[in-house]
Amino acid sequence: MDSLILENYRKAGTILASVLAEMAPKIEVGASLLEVAEAAEEAIRARGGEPAFPCNISLDRAAAHYTPGPEDPSIFGENMVKLDIGVHVDGYIADAAVTVDLSGHPEMVEASREALDAAIELVRPGTNTSDLGAAIERAITGYGFRPVYNLTGHGLERYQAHAEPSIPNRAMEKGVVLKAGDVFAIEPFATNGQGRISEAPITEIFGFSGRRPVRNPAARALLKEVSELYKTLPFARRWLKGERVDFALNQLLRSGAIHRYPVLWEGEGMLVSQAEHTVIVTEDGCEVTTRPRDQA
Repeated sequence: MDSLILENYRKAGTILASVLAEMAPKIEVGASLLEVAEAAEEAIRARGGEPAFPCNISLDRAAAHYTPGPEDPSIFGENMVKLDIGVHVDGYIADAAVTVDLSGHPEMVEASREALDAAIELVRPGTNTSDLGAAIERAITGYGFRPVYNLTGHGLERYQAHAEPSIPNRAMEKGVVLKAGDVFAIEPFATNGQGRISEAPITEIFGFSGRRPVRNPAARALLKEVSELYKTLPFARRWLKGERVDFALNQLLRSGAIHRYPVLWEGEGMLVSQAEHTVIVTEDGCEVTTRPRDQA
């Protein structure tokens, strides 16, 4: 890997580790979800990075993709909170998450954390991603929970937050053999539900798909804004400026110029925990970019 590219990946990871450490203690009963999300994104910028995607704050049954809306009044209660943050430096991404448990289920948090550690221990050139999935499933089921089978970890490429290889959260017959230079996020999810998430009727995160003919001036202006500012990275509705944003978003969705990232959730009344780090495969093992530097 080119030394400048490696340095950008490392810088993004260092920023992310610092922001996670600062933001996790702000998650407490009565605190505002919107204030935490905006504080995290501003902290990333203050440290010289940019958000690789909107700060995800997913509660209880929600596993991923919830970010507060523009005037979201929500506050934390006795929730299981997944804080998932992405940082990029010149398009090179770090992605990590922690679960802050206000709900009184520490064993579920430990299950996803232990699964992450078990998978990281195996990462080196020649390891098959199916082995990572087996280690994750074994750790989580050892606590009496299920992994979320239809969510996976994912590769990270420049301005691409979801690329190959896919890192399964369960044992698979076939996988991909890792090689030096691969960059990806491992993110186990543990649940007391069925281990299958579905799309919720809630969307606050979108992504640019490609240029399409759009006649409405507000929609054209919004398309120019998101394609130039965020490229192929996800963006939040609350980040958008200008008039008639919701109308323009709907026009772009109908044209296929942008796509949705709906909230992903488990069954009603269930809980989901998450743990995540970004790793780079090295010649003799791996480097975890999103741990504090003295732990990487």
